[in-house]
Amino acid sequence: MIPLFKPYMPKQLPEMEDILQSGQLAFGKWGREFERKLREYIGVENLITTCNFSTAIQIAMTVLGFEPDDQVIASPMSCLNSTMPLRALGLKVVWADIDPRTGTLSPESVEEHITNKTRLIFHNHYCGYIGYVDEINAIGKKHGILVLDDCVEAFGSKYKDNVAGNFGTDISIFSFQSVRLPNTIDGGAVVFKDKALYEKAFICRDQGIRRNIFRDADGEISPKCDIYMKGFAGTMSDVNSYIGCLQMEALPELLEKQKANALRWKEKGIICPLLRDEIEPNYWVYGMLVDNKREQLRQWKADGYNCSGVHLPNCYYSVFGEQGQFSGITEFHNKYIAIPCGWWME
Repeated sequence: MIPLFKPYMPKQLPEMEDILQSGQLAFGKWGREFERKLREYIGVENLITTCNFSTAIQIAMTVLGFEPDDQVIASPMSCLNSTMPLRALGLKVVWADIDPRTGTLSPESVEEHITNKTRLIFHNHYCGYIGYVDEINAIGKKHGILVLDDCVEAFGSKYKDNVAGNFGTDISIFSFQSVRLPNTIDGGAVVFKDKALYEKAFICRDQGIRRNIFRDADGEISPKCDIYMKGFAGTMSDVNSYIGCLQMEALPELLEKQKANALRWKEKGIICPLLRDEIEPNYWVYGMLVDNKREQLRQWKADGYNCSGVHLPNCYYSVFGEQGQFSGITEFHNKYIAIPCGWWME
C-alpha cells in the first residue's frame, strides 16, 4: 500500500560519523548552518531552531509574556501538536470556526470571538493549504492582537509567491518532525517579525543564559551573569541539524515531485477544492472533500492508497473544555480526506 506519510532521509550521511566522534553533539557548527539555510530559504533574519515543535511554541509564548488564562483564538481543525502546548501552558484556547471550503480559520468567526482577554490569533494552515493570511493579519492589526502562523504542516507552501514564514505575520512556527519536509527526526523553528522578540527567544531557548558573559576568564560560570528570564533546554543538536542541512539541499527537488504528483491527480479528474488564487501548497497531502467519507476511505485503501482524515477536531477533547458546536468544523470534518501526494510516489 502506498503510504500517506513517509519520512525522507538522505541515503548518505557523509559527515555523521565525524560529528558523532567530535565531542560536539549539542548545538554548534551544524546548528548555525541549518539556521542559515532556513533563513535563506524563507527570506527572513529573525529565526531560531528548537529541539521540537512543542518547545518552539513554549518559547514563543514565554517571550510574549503570556500568563495562565490569557486567551488564544485557534482553529479546532489543527494538529494536536499545535494546540496542546497552549493548553499545557495554562492558556485559554478559544475555538473559532473554519471555512468548510478550506479547513482554515474563518475571519468572520475570529472577529466574533475576540474579547478584551484575547492575546493571540493562532492561525493554522491546514495540511499545508494556506489560510486567509491578509484577512486574519488585518483583524490582528485592527484589534492590536498578535497573529501567529502555525506552519506545522506548511513548510514550503507559498502565498503570493512568498514561502510560509515570510507572509508578514508577527510570528511563524514550524515542525521538523519525521513526516515533515524537511525533517530532522524531531525539531522546530520560530520566526519573529520583531527583532527584540527574536533576541529574547535566542536567550530563552538556552535556559535564559547569555553565553557571551556566562563564563569568566578562567572558564568558570560567572556569578556576574544573572539569569533574569525563564528559559528552556531547547536548542537543536548538531546531529539533528546536520540531517536538516542535507534535507534542505534535497528540498526543492522533493517539493517539485509532490507538485508533479498533484498535477497527475488533477489530470485523472481528482480535484483538490481547497486551492485558492495565489496559493501554492507544498502538497504534503492531496486534500479532497467528499460526500461519503467512510466509503471513500475504504475504497482508496482497497485500491492500494493509504488515506485519512488526518486530524480529529481538537474541540472534541475535554481537556480544552466544552465550547459548543461549530458548523464549519462539522461540515469539513465529515467531508475531508487526504490521499498520498508525497515525493515517494512514482
